[in-house]
Amino acid sequence: MNSKIYESDFLVIGSGIAGLSFAIKASESGTVNIVTKKKDTDSNTNYAQGGISSVLADDDSFDNHIDDTIIAGNFLSKKSAVEVLVKNGPERIRELIEWGAEFSFKNGPDGKSFDLGREGGHSHNRIVHAMDLTGKIVEEALLKKAAEITSIKMFEDHTAVDLLTQHQLGEKKCGNDRNTTCYGAYVLENETKSVDIFKAAVTIIATGGAGNVYLHTTNPSIATGDGIAMAYRAGALVGDMEFMQFHPTAFYEEVQDGRALLISEAVRGEGALLYNSKGERFMEGVHDLKELAPRDIVARAIDKELKRLGDKHVFLDISFKDPDFLIKRFPFIYAMCLKKGVDFTKEPIPVVPAAHYLCGGIITDLNARSSIENLYVAGESACTGVHGANRLASNSLLEALVFSHQAFLHSSGYVKKNKGRTILPDFPKWDKEGTFDYEEWVLIKHDINEIKSLMWDYVGIVRSNLRLDRAYRRILFLEEEISDYYRRSTISSKLVQLRNMVTTAKLIICGAMTRKESRGLHFNTDYPDINDDMKKCAVQCSNAGIQMKNLDDIRF
Repeated sequence: MNSKIYESDFLVIGSGIAGLSFAIKASESGTVNIVTKKKDTDSNTNYAQGGISSVLADDDSFDNHIDDTIIAGNFLSKKSAVEVLVKNGPERIRELIEWGAEFSFKNGPDGKSFDLGREGGHSHNRIVHAMDLTGKIVEEALLKKAAEITSIKMFEDHTAVDLLTQHQLGEKKCGNDRNTTCYGAYVLENETKSVDIFKAAVTIIATGGAGNVYLHTTNPSIATGDGIAMAYRAGALVGDMEFMQFHPTAFYEEVQDGRALLISEAVRGEGALLYNSKGERFMEGVHDLKELAPRDIVARAIDKELKRLGDKHVFLDISFKDPDFLIKRFPFIYAMCLKKGVDFTKEPIPVVPAAHYLCGGIITDLNARSSIENLYVAGESACTGVHGANRLASNSLLEALVFSHQAFLHSSGYVKKNKGRTILPDFPKWDKEGTFDYEEWVLIKHDINEIKSLMWDYVGIVRSNLRLDRAYRRILFLEEEISDYYRRSTISSKLVQLRNMVTTAKLIICGAMTRKESRGLHFNTDYPDINDDMKKCAVQCSNAGIQMKNLDDIRF
């Protein structure tokens, strides 16, 4: 196998908003290599319709945004991280505009003001958006900007396999006290099947979420928890994995082919109402904010209605609004719904919850550092403590921007200080050849489907001890089966993703089994109430098991 060796000051794994914004800034301090599985703009960033939350209105304040975030997170959020998030918001928005992102504006007293939307859990209008294509507009601007910078090199259609640490050189793992250092990653070139060595002084994981461990998801197919699984195998601390957010309103289809069409929370922000099959509004008696309640509450309310009435979906109706306004405000959703046979200017949209956003991930400090030396994390792969038990709508892109900036500030200082003095170890070339067997690959495809089904059936919106125990036993069997197949087979992107999916699924299950309460996105019928003793993070480490800890007490 003709492996190649690449070396740079910074290695960015992932090319969504977190990875690209970091790379653009890091290029000022050194060379940057970006590796990404995708061949185009297929990422969670690209599918983010709603927008970016930020305090930009005169009647809003940082304190309001901080309070809304902590309340939505069921008081499990790390306040210091929330403060960093909120107070950096306006500057990060201005930065995006400088880089070419074009947001929606309206005429105001100054002649031009942000057209700020409002979404569930927000007490004020603070959602900066570009119609219903915010993620796409932002990512296109970042890709264009990055392409103009000569010190950035993009490696598309490449899949990161494992992090490079001293453990690959034979050193024994020794806990999570920063005795592990990251020097880059083994990366698969998907077309040639060559596994190359990408060495770097600083590595940042920005690989996005893990929605594809569930049967129904709004995520693209590449969201398989890769970065989280890689970091966990290397010994990094991982936390809050049980908090998978199910978006309340994904377009319902009898036969789901690929990712579900997200019906943005912004639609409810513009006044859309939820009805069951009997034509009854069911959110009125559930929460004071009704349809604009936090996502965990709306998703559980829909799930309850479906089970109570034996239905497959509920209805989201905004047909009472002016059609011209709706088409202008939501051009993408309108076109996609029309393609599926629904004109939402005239009729309600059939909707159902779907796995959407992972609030947990690799634990980081306020500088986006992980527990592994020289390994940073930003975006959905990270557990910054911002989201707690439930993410406030449109805080996701903001978190990616803010903490990739924090990572840049801290890591660039390290690179500048050690320029010319950093010696990266020589790592052995990838020597796992294996054999490919099409008959066995059929079994692996079945494993993919089984992971997705068992997570949907047993570790979904509502859980129980019995369901979790069953899921845990089955996932351990699948993990062993997949691990054996991985050792024997020729490496491929699909196989790497499968290995990461089973690891990520196990982390979610273990987190759910440890949290013996119902809080935010985690609802267990055997523990239906909040338990103050559980007001902590379920911290997992491949070297040290799982423990409940306060994020504020974790020091790197």
